[in-house]
Amino acid sequence: MTRRRWIADTWDEATASLTGNQAGHLIRVLRAEPGMEFDIVAGGRVWHSVIAGITGDSVRFNLIAEVEADPALPVTLLLSVFKFDRMEWAIEKVTELGAARIVPVIARRSDKHLAQAATTRAERWRRVAVEASKQARRSDLLQIDEPLPLKTALRAEENAVRIVLAEQERSSTLRHALSEALIAAGDEVPSIRIAVGPEGGWTGEEEAMFDAERWKAVSLGPRILRAETAAITAMAVAAALLE
Repeated sequence: MTRRRWIADTWDEATASLTGNQAGHLIRVLRAEPGMEFDIVAGGRVWHSVIAGITGDSVRFNLIAEVEADPALPVTLLLSVFKFDRMEWAIEKVTELGAARIVPVIARRSDKHLAQAATTRAERWRRVAVEASKQARRSDLLQIDEPLPLKTALRAEENAVRIVLAEQERSSTLRHALSEALIAAGDEVPSIRIAVGPEGGWTGEEEAMFDAERWKAVSLGPRILRAETAAITAMAVAAALLE
């Protein structure tokens, strides 16, 4: 039987603990008792664990043995802030598909009210990622950075394969660009950064910024996709090539 998986709030070399909502659910809904066995994600590793004790709203586990698990894919999505319900759905799905990190970015066409609220919303996005990580039985937790201006975000990780989804691009597809990058990397698995634009797309000024920083513009095909669809599709293409 597959054991249910939890993501530890705190841990050391021999033990791990759940607190807050996770512990509350385990105690009150699943009626946790000492001796019950679960898988625990702690420090990017998965452990076969047994409940050692329950104190208030905290559940402590003894870590018994490490369980073999696949790491996240080396993909970071620069996700322009868009409508929060759709953005949460995109975060959930790219987490399930194995993305390592999301950098929320403020683009020129990002809604001003959403952009202003993005910093306070980031903690909710992280909770969405935690739940999606558990559901997908990941061995790690997708990281969500604090929102950044696009100009700042696109300058990071100059050695990564850096790709921007661009509506006007038709000659080069994401799949082709990633395939070429993987062939060029040989036995190494490169870090990949994919930028997804806001509703309305990138402005001409932003496209020039990407060009100046040597990001490769690619297409997802002839159809115009919503931002959340583009993010999920891009991650699915990357996962298909990397796994």
